[in-house]
This record gives sequence, structure tokens and C-alpha cells, in this order.
Amino acid sequence: MDIILDCGHTSTPTTGCGTGYGTDNKGKTACYECCAIHDKNRMRETGRITLYLCDKEVTNWPGTLHFPIRHTRESRHNWGLIRRDFWFTCAGESWHGYQIGENTQIAHCQRVKS
Repeated sequence: MDIILDCGHTSTPTTGCGTGYGTDNKGKTACYECCAIHDKNRMRETGRITLYLCDKEVTNWPGTLHFPIRHTRESRHNWGLIRRDFWFTCAGESWHGYQIGENTQIAHCQRVKS
């Protein structure tokens, strides 16, 4: 039996350990495709988002929103860890992100001021 989520859809079929839906900070549920729409809207509204750096692209948690990386640069963080800076484009706007350390994919991203 499929459950209708708050977005009006059923959960996204998964092959891994995911639930097939995401939950926002108000407890509202959305399928993975709607999560991508919400994430992109939040990017436009706030100019910031936490994404995941995966090889040559940056993506949201379920992988339904992804952007190819245009340029990367590696340097050392002051804690002695590797810092990866990268740049990508979303809706015609330039974005910068960074990831610190080798045991994480978490990428802190923000829109570049023109």
C-alpha cells in the first residue's frame, strides 16, 4: 500500500537503504524528485545550501539534484586536512563550495556575488 506524502506523490522506489522520501524541518514529507525542487528553490532564496561532493559533480542527498563541477582546487586546511574548493553553475548563476577532509562528502556551498 502506497502512502501519499505531503508533496502529493508516493515515495520514490529505492534499491538501497533510503526511505524513498525526505522530511523538512517542519516534518513535511516529499518524494526525492520534490526534494530536488525544494533544494533548488532554497538555493535561489537563501544563496546557501549543504550538498555532497561526489567525484566530478555536486548533488543533494538522494542524488536527484546534481551539478557538474567546472573547476576544482585543492589546498591544506589549517587543521592539516585537505580542503577542496570547487565551482559550479545553477540556473545561470555561479556557485562556490568547499569540502574539508577526506572522510566526508559534505560540501558547504554558496552563490558567488556578481
